[in-house]
Amino acid sequence: MHENTEFTLSRDTEAVQIPSGNKTTIPVGTQGVITQTLGGSYTIATYQGLARIAEKDLDALGIEKPHQQPNPAVPAASDAAGEVDDKAVWDQLRQCYDPEIPVNIVDLGLVYDCQLQKSQNGGTKVDVKMTLTAPGCGMGPAIAHDAQSKIMSIEGVDEAEVQLVWDPPWNQNMISEAGRMKLGMV
Repeated sequence: MHENTEFTLSRDTEAVQIPSGNKTTIPVGTQGVITQTLGGSYTIATYQGLARIAEKDLDALGIEKPHQQPNPAVPAASDAAGEVDDKAVWDQLRQCYDPEIPVNIVDLGLVYDCQLQKSQNGGTKVDVKMTLTAPGCGMGPAIAHDAQSKIMSIEGVDEAEVQLVWDPPWNQNMISEAGRMKLGMV
């Protein structure tokens, strides 16, 4: 939608440096290009390198924020017992992206396990185990937080934990066919 769009920041803007994951403030007047617009965040390239800008700061890029209700709950696909269906969780995980790769974390093969169970509060608790394409990637906590936030937006989910794991080590064979197609690997 806005990819490959040049911009000049209209104000100082909070960002997360890629790949270190360090928080930074990019100064007003900084010029750059939007390189990716997936999963509710924007990856930008500036003279300082790559950074990730949250949707709440789109105005600094000169982009109008999408019109939507604040924090809308995602309707839970439920089974006959009225419990959250794991399809709703997987659908939300497919809305999470590595800021450097235009493929969601599910199709990248980063999600190893997803378990749903009753929480102590009577809702649903979701436990996810995921990895990263490289163990030293500083974006891990940010990607895990995105996944947790998206899971928590599902109606009926009252707990979500996303754990980064390193066994088995990720490799390109874990990428789904859809992911391979998106990356031009097939």
